[in-house]
Amino acid sequence: MKNKTSKKAFSLIELMIVIVILGLLAAMVMPSLTGKGEEAKRDLVCVQMKSIYNGALDMFKIDNSVYPSTEEGLEALVKNPDEEKYPNYSQNGYFKDAKLPKDSWGSNFIYINNDGDIELISLGADKKEGGSKEAKDIKLSECK
Repeated sequence: MKNKTSKKAFSLIELMIVIVILGLLAAMVMPSLTGKGEEAKRDLVCVQMKSIYNGALDMFKIDNSVYPSTEEGLEALVKNPDEEKYPNYSQNGYFKDAKLPKDSWGSNFIYINNDGDIELISLGADKKEGGSKEAKDIKLSECK
């Protein structure tokens, strides 16, 4: 009488071939992914800055006819800095949950208003002014 249940499995050679193929694929893909994490963070910062500028800052200007001053900063989008100066200020502020957004490295954005010419800056990965490559400051005016 024949046993009807036969065991099917991969041989050691078949498993070794699959492992070698996966290793080769990883060797080809990994170099192109290296450094993409920091690049993605930098791209996200640009998206955040554009969102702040085109969203909260524009709404503030629509309501109050001007952007907040450099001294008032982005905090003016969370809490009305001067009720007499900004009588049309939104009741709930201009950010959801009244929280200032942070950059990809957990730092606050720097806000500069030069007579209506707005600049937002992230200090980048090193959280220091200046720098190069991954540590370079990111400016709204330089975002694509």
